[in-house]
Amino acid sequence: NPMECDTYGHLAGDAVLRETSQNMKAVVRPYDGIGRYGGEEFLLVLPGCDNEGAATLAERIRESIESNPLALAEGIIPITLSLGVASNDITRNMEGLIGAADAALYRAKNNGRNRVEIAAHTDTLEDGVLTFPLSPSSG
Repeated sequence: NPMECDTYGHLAGDAVLRETSQNMKAVVRPYDGIGRYGGEEFLLVLPGCDNEGAATLAERIRESIESNPLALAEGIIPITLSLGVASNDITRNMEGLIGAADAALYRAKNNGRNRVEIAAHTDTLEDGVLTFPLSPSSG
């Protein structure tokens, strides 16, 4: 999280990312995929999981991460997580799924952070363009 980097330094930011990854791995099923998708974004692939199951798992991940602050020499760093959930109930196109999850993630951030939002059918990519308005805030 950029805030951790600004407050505690880049090494602490890296530690937050590692801790977040480890917490996610402890919650997901052995055959689920976890990867770093961007600077502070992770992408989870949950085979055979519908929106409801994915949202339940996302909430378990969020709670696990929130309840495990990171202890460093610089102090205790609370970690929170905003998650966007999309499943192939929305679209079977990978670009569409990522776009829908990203739209839900932006909603989670804009609605107060540290929460799970489920993608709606209107959050898919059409002709390579997201069909939802992005908020000007950086989230």
